Amino acid sequence: MNNPTGGSALLNVNFIMAKARLKERMKVADLGCGTSGHFVFPAAKIVGAHGLVYAVDILKPSLESIARRARQENINNILTIWSDLEVYRATKIETESLDVALLINTLFHSQKRAEILRESIRLLKRGGRLLVVEWEDTSSPFGPPPEKRVKIEQLKKVSEKLGLKVEEEFDAGEFHYGVLFMKM
Repeated sequence: MNNPTGGSALLNVNFIMAKARLKERMKVADLGCGTSGHFVFPAAKIVGAHGLVYAVDILKPSLESIARRARQENINNILTIWSDLEVYRATKIETESLDVALLINTLFHSQKRAEILRESIRLLKRGGRLLVVEWEDTSSPFGPPPEKRVKIEQLKKVSEKLGLKVEEEFDAGEFHYGVLFMKM
């Protein structure tokens, strides 16, 4: 089943955007955005012409794909940023400038999850929100192998140590969980 915004039907974009509490004029980053911009383009629509969405990824072809689509669709509030999220201060976005950061199916790709969280938190304003969506720690017919999945309790424990407070936990889909954190 295709979604008009690209990506898969495993995650409901409108549901996730509502959980992130996006509003007009916000500055948002999709950290580890991927090629399709599955969350980038809907976020750009929500924040509007006076908001800004950073599409951040380590894969330059992914960023080129998003930039090309943004040009084709005449969307001017998306900025692509190359970064290695595992490296503190590598992301060329001003410290404490974001209202919301999204880490959607990003953490399971790395063994340096605390470093990615630390870099994400650096970008957030005080009171800003970090929305993390990851694969449930159960066996499923697709997705990453169980040993690569991020356990929710471990995520919450590390995030708390890094200065985040859990605002909400939710089922993000049949195979995913979501946690909305606030930066203290």
